[in-house]
Amino acid sequence: MSFEDEKQKFLNMPLEEKRSFYKSQVTTLDQIPAWPEYWEKNKSNIAKTLEKTEKVEEVTAKKVSLWQGDITSLEIDAIVNAANSSLLGDVGGVDGAIHRAARSTLIKECATLRGCRVGKAKITGGYMLPAKYVIHTVGPQGEKPDKLRECYENSLTLAKENHLRTIAFPCIATGLYGYPQRPAAKVALSTVKKFLLENKDIDRVIFCLFLKTDKDIYEELLQKYFALD
Repeated sequence: MSFEDEKQKFLNMPLEEKRSFYKSQVTTLDQIPAWPEYWEKNKSNIAKTLEKTEKVEEVTAKKVSLWQGDITSLEIDAIVNAANSSLLGDVGGVDGAIHRAARSTLIKECATLRGCRVGKAKITGGYMLPAKYVIHTVGPQGEKPDKLRECYENSLTLAKENHLRTIAFPCIATGLYGYPQRPAAKVALSTVKKFLLENKDIDRVIFCLFLKTDKDIYEELLQKYFALD
C-alpha cells in the first residue's frame, strides 16, 4: 500500500477503530485544562512572574494550554515535530519518538518532501499516532530568535491552511540544538500570542513540555503573556 493510501485510510478511519492501533495511553483535549483553569488550580504553587504582564481577553487565554507529558499520546488535529533538516527521523528526542509511534510509513512520506530548511515547516499524515497530522519544523542551532519565530509562525500557518484547529508544540530547538530554554519559551509564547490575536482559526495551542525546568519556565511566563484582562 502506498503512503498516500495508508494516510487516507487512517484519516478516514472511525475513531474507535483507529484507537485499536495505539500502543499506549491516549490523552484527549478535554483532559488538558486551558490556561485560566490551570492557573486557578495551581497558582499557589507557581512562582509569581516579576515581568510586566500583557493582559488578554479570557477567550484568548482559553486557547492556550500548558501540559507535561508525551506528545505522541495527544489525540488532536496536529502535533509538531522538532525535526532535523532531512525529515527522516532521529534516534532520540521528540523526532525519534514521533517516528516510532507513527510507524514506518511516516518515513516514506517524509522522504518525498526532500528535506526542510531551518524555520520552515511541512505537513504529513499522523498514521498510527493519535494525532491526525504531523507538522515538521526545523529549529535553529543556537540562539537565533528570528528563525525560531519562523518555526512557530509557519507551523501555525500550515495548521490554518489545512483547517486544523488543535495543535501541540514541543520545545523547539532546545536540548541538543542549544537554544537556551527561557529565551526559547519567550519566542514561542510571544509568537503564538500574536498569531492567536490575529487569527481566529485555532481553538487550542498546547505547549507540551517534557522537562520540569521547562514546565516551571512556562508557568511563570504564561502569567506574563496571557494574563487575564
